[in-house]
Amino acid sequence: MNTDITRRRFAGMALGWTAGALGGCGPRGPRVIDTHTHFYDPSRPGGVPWPPKDNPVLYRTVLPSKYPLRHGTDRAAATIVVEASPLVEDNQWILDLAKKEKFIAGFVGNLPIGTPAFAGLIDRFAKNPVFRGIRIRDVKLDGALEDDGMIADVKRLADHDLSLELVGSDALPFAEGIADRFRSLRIVLDHLPGLKLDGGPIAKEWANAMASIARRGKIFIKVSGLVEATGKRDGSAPSDPDFYRPALDLIWQIFGPDRLLYGSNWPVCEMYAPLKTVYRIAHDYFTSRGPEAFAKVFSDTARKVYQWVAR
Repeated sequence: MNTDITRRRFAGMALGWTAGALGGCGPRGPRVIDTHTHFYDPSRPGGVPWPPKDNPVLYRTVLPSKYPLRHGTDRAAATIVVEASPLVEDNQWILDLAKKEKFIAGFVGNLPIGTPAFAGLIDRFAKNPVFRGIRIRDVKLDGALEDDGMIADVKRLADHDLSLELVGSDALPFAEGIADRFRSLRIVLDHLPGLKLDGGPIAKEWANAMASIARRGKIFIKVSGLVEATGKRDGSAPSDPDFYRPALDLIWQIFGPDRLLYGSNWPVCEMYAPLKTVYRIAHDYFTSRGPEAFAKVFSDTARKVYQWVAR
């Protein structure tokens, strides 16, 4: 018996059984899935490679119990953790944490794609149903579409039915090329890559880049990085949702709710604004688009992209 196929079939059934629990409407409306958080503990033996010790906001123990929106009307029902550490065993640390923390619905790992080690590592981690894909971070992607090793590893990812996550505007040509080669691969772009917000009009170059990306139907955009796009690292990013409306209007028009998913980038976002501010900016905008749109951006699209197993 192919255990991987059996596990995926079970995952699909589990998703069907729990659509109401995670994405349906209850007394507070659709539940929220925050698709971009980071958890780590600098007090672990050996410490952590990220964040740096000189960062007073981030260099502290950050665990699910410390996530500010676990209760009340703004609460998140679950999260997708995205690994920032390049250490392979830090992936295992999150998966072990997820055994105790049901708040973690899925995990996007950080593995050395394009290296001889990747094939064995993806086979190892893909066996865990919490592991939902990888993010390419701190890897030069210029010329990567001609790199046979990189392409072979992306195929391995697709064969495991896992997602590929990318960050940074320099990843856009790679995303387009990979989407053209692997039509079934789900690709997520983090933090509205390349967006700059200063209160003026949205740059035409950025709008054109998003329109080009949107022509590839399996590329999804994470509604994260809005406060970071202001560059206000002193915590003074604007809290008025109208400041962000031009950017949100643009991605709404180009991608629509079926390809947008909410992520906070917590705790990194707190260098720019509190988590509650980050949530309310997105909440107020997508609430104005109606309950169906809100449910898609804050839950349903995430479930489609990451296809997690309810636990």
